[in-house]
Amino acid sequence: MEAQANYKSEYRAGAIVPMTGGTTNHNQLAGTLYACRGYHVYIGDVRLWIPQHRQYTYPDVMVIQGTPLYTGTSTTTVTNPLLIAEVLSKSTQNYDQGEKFMYYRSISDLREYILIDQARFHVMQYARNAEGKWVLTEYEAAESVLSLSTIEFHIPFRDLYAGVDFSEIEE
Repeated sequence: MEAQANYKSEYRAGAIVPMTGGTTNHNQLAGTLYACRGYHVYIGDVRLWIPQHRQYTYPDVMVIQGTPLYTGTSTTTVTNPLLIAEVLSKSTQNYDQGEKFMYYRSISDLREYILIDQARFHVMQYARNAEGKWVLTEYEAAESVLSLSTIEFHIPFRDLYAGVDFSEIEE
């Protein structure tokens, strides 16, 4: 059904949930992270299967180190992201920070989860440490620099948020 649909949906515990469209700010922020060279970087259209929770999701950005591991016979659904980033919107922020992060934490390859606010300078960075615990680093200043812990990538907020219009109304 997904291949024939005119819209994307997530599969959550037996229910098909239509996804809303993104804003220009959303796409600007997700696209900026696409610059992680030397890795497989996927934006929005590659599906993630989370077997422990029987969930299909479409993360805004996924980074895979090495060869993507697919589920099924197609190359549309992966299982092994090293890093996931979500751009927060009013309609998704609670889910992205709560239940969805719980699902993501069950992925053994996942080492870093980034949440980017599109309405203000604010990034939450969760990194799995050597003991397997998730450690939060929060950035809230326009002068901040986001330094990823899993890959060699640093970006000042002035570059991350370049082109983002904070006056744009979210859906």
